[in-house]
Amino acid sequence: MFFERHEGGEKAVLVHSDCYHEKDKEDPSEFRELVRSSGVEEAAFLTVPGSSLNPRYFVGIGKLEEIRQHVDATGADVVLFNHSLRPSQERNLERELKCRVVDRTGLILDIFAQRARTHEGKLQVELAQLEHMSTRLVRGWTHLERQKGGVGLRGPGETQLETDRRLLRARIKSIHRRLDKVRRQRDQSRRSRKRAELPLVSLVGYTNVGKSTLFNTLVTAKVYTADQLFATLDPTLRKIQVADYGSVIFADTVGFIRHLPHKLVQAFQATLEESASADLLLHIIDGHDPERQGNIEQVVLVLEEIDAHKLPRLDVYNKIDLMPGVEPHIDRDEQGRPCKVWVSAANDQGLELVHQAIAELLAGDLIHEYLSLGINGGRLRSRLYAMRVVQSESFDDNGQPVLEVRLPRNELVRLLNQEGLDTSAYARAPE
Repeated sequence: MFFERHEGGEKAVLVHSDCYHEKDKEDPSEFRELVRSSGVEEAAFLTVPGSSLNPRYFVGIGKLEEIRQHVDATGADVVLFNHSLRPSQERNLERELKCRVVDRTGLILDIFAQRARTHEGKLQVELAQLEHMSTRLVRGWTHLERQKGGVGLRGPGETQLETDRRLLRARIKSIHRRLDKVRRQRDQSRRSRKRAELPLVSLVGYTNVGKSTLFNTLVTAKVYTADQLFATLDPTLRKIQVADYGSVIFADTVGFIRHLPHKLVQAFQATLEESASADLLLHIIDGHDPERQGNIEQVVLVLEEIDAHKLPRLDVYNKIDLMPGVEPHIDRDEQGRPCKVWVSAANDQGLELVHQAIAELLAGDLIHEYLSLGINGGRLRSRLYAMRVVQSESFDDNGQPVLEVRLPRNELVRLLNQEGLDTSAYARAPE
């Protein structure tokens, strides 16, 4: 990382403001969860009335003095704000409080820096960090606002701060070039999937709603899961067989959050494009969360930002084990198509309904056929069983196998063409 994580900051004073405007409001409980996920210990929690906000310090003079007292009393070495601060506000607060001040965006960036595991993820986080801190570079560097001196360094030169800014811009350009390469590689992978006619199902949703738990159960994978925000940062893709359909690529992606910093959306564009190019979005929702409607709206806003809001979407309400009286079931729209599935990923309840709904939505024209396989149909028979589309098997008068199958019509035509078989010769009406 260009900016290493500070070794201090284990104890923090938390500051939350009750804004009057609904669009600017933040959830204090979510703020506390963000702090816990970052590994920081809460030393004190202060609430600032929306009427006392000050453009110079964000908080009023009286509240500023109260924050200073808590910092001194608890020995906290960082103050965390549950709101975005202007660079000038951060500098003014640090000057008055004599400790580091980090806003909501900086806190989320810190969590992302801890979660990144892959080379691509680390690049994306570093880019977001650099772009966020580029306007704050003057903080902590004012003592270097002078020209370099000494042997070999005399002359017009440039200030140390200007040098750091130039190096910062060069590093940002370098990361952009490397991420462009990643984006081209992902485009190539997507084209390969399209050529193989493999649909992509992308899991999206608010952070900590159980996406990775559901992903692990559906695809029998071992993606890291934890009861914390942004447990998953790097995308994971797996191919599985969906009953009554066939091969499908599943993608687990980073969780969304209220007021997700725009710089993060830009930095993770290569990753979020997996969702933007999906054939179907699985919107995972914490059905037990009292704030679920607001979380749904926030996810839709991010989907609009990456131009994925018009894609087919299936809402999966998770954690019904925490909802008394709710059993696994599928809700359907006026056309009879699945629109909501109620499951519990942790208890493995209703996951077969997810498969069923995905198959129906991806299939479009789902057919129920009886295929009479001749002596050359052995490999086709194996492929159909592998796809889990065989309902039953019997034998005709000549001892040849007859398979009862349910699958999309275009998938059946594709399989028969690949095997060099004539569709009309192998299909017959059910008896």
